[in-house]
Amino acid sequence: METKTKTTVLHKAETRGDANHGWLQSKHSFSFANYYNPERMNFGVLRVLNDDTVAAGMGFGKHPHSDMEIISIPLEGDLKHMDSTGRSEIIKQGDVQVMSAGSGIQHSEMNANREKQVKFLQIWVMPNKGGVTPRYQQITLEEGARHNKLQQILSPNANDEGVWIHQDAWFHLGKLEKNTELEYQVKKAGNGVYAFVIEGNVTINGQSLNKRDGYGLWDIENIEITADSKAEVLLMEVPMNIK
Repeated sequence: METKTKTTVLHKAETRGDANHGWLQSKHSFSFANYYNPERMNFGVLRVLNDDTVAAGMGFGKHPHSDMEIISIPLEGDLKHMDSTGRSEIIKQGDVQVMSAGSGIQHSEMNANREKQVKFLQIWVMPNKGGVTPRYQQITLEEGARHNKLQQILSPNANDEGVWIHQDAWFHLGKLEKNTELEYQVKKAGNGVYAFVIEGNVTINGQSLNKRDGYGLWDIENIEITADSKAEVLLMEVPMNIK
């Protein structure tokens, strides 16, 4: 079921696009590859939110990107990243990685383990400037910093908490015990917030959400979050106007 009102959009987990390639199982919150839904092209500048599971020893071979901010958040297992700059990194659960494709880069993302699968969120954000020099950044997050609160993991500012991208966007993670109540203040007027429930059940501004549901809100100044069970949630604040 998908419902729309003037200032919200609800994407239930079971309504996402589904791709099963054997080695890769992917759920698409927005149109991607062979999944096309004209009502689900993006949420503002948030263009892709893929929930990927990659089989042991498998992965995405080298392929090109340009003018896109690509964020990877491992949920289970380890990813091996390689790119055309010669960089090779392992991205583990608890890390966050960003690659600004800019003027053009080729990369691969492989399951670093031959014994177990890897699960990760792949997120694409349209940048506010094109043709930038490609860049890569990876950090390890302090898990305690999101216990019953919102931990900033991404922003537009290189000197701020988390990784940074070429866009007026802020991402936060919260790992919440049941009955925890939090308020999130929108950082920039005109931005919207897309919430993605990684685990558990939460209520956001009166809307009940379950595991892997997505809920977008705009024309707001803040949102209220209540954990209806032990839960983990990702908030992605992004500009709604695509330039």
